Amino acid sequence: QVQLVESGGGLVQAGGSLRLSCAASGRTVRTYAMGWFRQARGKEREFVAAITWSSGRTYYADSVKGRFTISRDNARNTMYLQMNSLKPEDTAVYYCATREAAAIVLNLPRGYDYWGQGTQVTVSS
Repeated sequence: QVQLVESGGGLVQAGGSLRLSCAASGRTVRTYAMGWFRQARGKEREFVAAITWSSGRTYYADSVKGRFTISRDNARNTMYLQMNSLKPEDTAVYYCATREAAAIVLNLPRGYDYWGQGTQVTVSS
């Protein structure tokens, strides 16, 4: 089992920044990749970014490229999402997730094994 705890959400004005954290505990040694997803009210959960745990290779949704940066601290078992130039359409509950199996495709929620409880990000216009 892996436990994930997100933090860092909040209310910010458009153009502002937030940094989300996801602390992992438990059986983290098997982690292949971690990802951030978000779900706005009334919409499906969508991919935001992912990072492979050993190599640090990163992947981004087109909607956040150039504005968001995903990173990880292996020693602390923590993943981050630096969000800059935030827009009202970024408003959502943000979830972190981990997967243990290696994969080429990392943008599908069903490919992840463990999920955090989510943290609310609200961007006002």
